Amino acid sequence: MAGNKTIWKNRRVLVTGGGGFIGSHLVERLVEMGAIVRAMVHYNALGTHGWLDHSAHRSDMEIFAGDICDRDSICSAMKDVQTVFHLAALIAIPYSYKAPFSYVNTNILGTLNILQTAREEGVERIIHTSTSEVYGTARNIPISESHPLQAQSPYSASKIGADKLAEAFFLSFQLPVVTVRPFNTFGPRQSARAVIPTIVAQLLVGNTVRLGNLEPKRDLNFVDNTVDGYLAAAAHPQVVGKTFNFGSGREISIGELVGLIAQFMDKPVEIVSEAQRKRPTGSEVERLLADFSSAKNLLDWIPLISLEEGLKKTIPWIEQNSGKYRPEMYIV
Repeated sequence: MAGNKTIWKNRRVLVTGGGGFIGSHLVERLVEMGAIVRAMVHYNALGTHGWLDHSAHRSDMEIFAGDICDRDSICSAMKDVQTVFHLAALIAIPYSYKAPFSYVNTNILGTLNILQTAREEGVERIIHTSTSEVYGTARNIPISESHPLQAQSPYSASKIGADKLAEAFFLSFQLPVVTVRPFNTFGPRQSARAVIPTIVAQLLVGNTVRLGNLEPKRDLNFVDNTVDGYLAAAAHPQVVGKTFNFGSGREISIGELVGLIAQFMDKPVEIVSEAQRKRPTGSEVERLLADFSSAKNLLDWIPLISLEEGLKKTIPWIEQNSGKYRPEMYIV
């Protein structure tokens, strides 16, 4: 259904966080499918628009610079919009230990601005972005949408708060919101705060990879799969109020991931675990593995690109854009 271009032809769409990693891929896909796309990016003094500055589709979209924490920005951005994809958020877990107020302000109050304005404007569908981090360390495997929520970092606490606001606006006001929970999305354009770019960037300049904990297991899903999920959740007529996991259904430890990437890059590797890169003990999420059966059954969504295929697309991109990464630094 999501792949049917007639659904999106001339549909008026707003994507918050449109200049970011997942957001920019989503914006470009929507443009390609004929949507009238407004991408909201965070205002900055340099007038830059993230990855959209480099997009081949730059002239085919409207870019709106603002701040989701500012209600006036949201009201202006959402005028005459039918579908809202809400991706804007503060996402780095290590920085949330240092600046928890910023996460509450952006992720909770910013989401409240989105929900209130969408209600006032009569938006037809809102796709709210959650995260697999809201589950905390898995209590049962695989993790379904009914898994208990556990805030093991200020970041995950702020996303749980945002999720519950979306739930409340659906139950209280029948706001047509769908919540999507991407597991660990990866691919071209991802920043060095994420593990795959961190590993690849370090292997491009040497044989030593410096990381935090190596034992945690993650469900890594290529960005094109995640974008497919967003489109499916927005297009299906009968899933309002529901939550969907988007993951690969496969887990791999961080240590094993280093070995796989080194194999693809044909590099010997030495792994060094550094204390500064480790989460506090109680904050580390040890295991994430998605049960995406709800998305499969209700949205007809499955992840089409495997971890290996995704890495073969991602590694060359990071190599070609290595100047954007600083492998000698720990980016929080």
